[in-house]
Amino acid sequence: MVKYVVRCGAMRALGLLAPRGDDRYERGARVIARTNRGLETGEVLCAANEATIDALGDVGQGQILRAMTPDDQNELAHIEGNERQEFEICQQHIQQLGLAMQLVDIEHLFGGERIVVYYLAEQRVDFRELVKRLAAEFQTRIEMRQIGVRDEAKLLADYGDCGQPVCCGSHLTEMPPVSMKMAKLQKATLDPTKISGRCGRLKCCLRYEYDTYVYLQKQLPPVGAEIVTEAGRGRVLSHEILAQQLLVQMDDNRRKLIHAADVLSVVRQEKE
Repeated sequence: MVKYVVRCGAMRALGLLAPRGDDRYERGARVIARTNRGLETGEVLCAANEATIDALGDVGQGQILRAMTPDDQNELAHIEGNERQEFEICQQHIQQLGLAMQLVDIEHLFGGERIVVYYLAEQRVDFRELVKRLAAEFQTRIEMRQIGVRDEAKLLADYGDCGQPVCCGSHLTEMPPVSMKMAKLQKATLDPTKISGRCGRLKCCLRYEYDTYVYLQKQLPPVGAEIVTEAGRGRVLSHEILAQQLLVQMDDNRRKLIHAADVLSVVRQEKE
């Protein structure tokens, strides 16, 4: 049976969902699906083949019940219209209880099985009384979900400074670890204001090409190595990794930019 990769929920989680019977769906189709969270809306991304399934790993399962109808769209608009009021009610209860938490977003599932409350907090929060109040107010199950600042950006941010939709809100299913080491290797500016994303953390895109940089750097003599070229001997001062070029100080103190293929041999290596 053909299965589909479907993106669901405020956190845009990916699921591997089966259709009912012989139903078929095109990319971008809006659907109503039954997932492990309940009845919710989703967007079909593609039909899943073996390679796709292997790449996805362990994702949620479920079933596509139907394509969204005009009635479904009206119901969704009604639910989304109420979320603002639900957010304000939740915020009022948090303030009344004096809880040390920051409310980020409210997600009301399409089927009404639950309302998910996304929040930030520096320490553990006892929200049992809050859950009781909200359950009585909304007459449904309340799920509290603590998130980090990167998840906050995934929920609320729209576009990055590259002009494209933020990666965490479009195609990223997991947020990869990013370090300053990655920025240094790629010779990106180290100004935090220029390499930080909407979440205030280092941009996820610094991770995308890092493995390629590491691989290509290993093909080059390390900085400090003494090499022999057709023009004579010299010492490697720095790398232009993508161009596979070396800045070399020759024995006569001239500095030259040469291609890695022009290195005849490495006389002595030093750790970078």
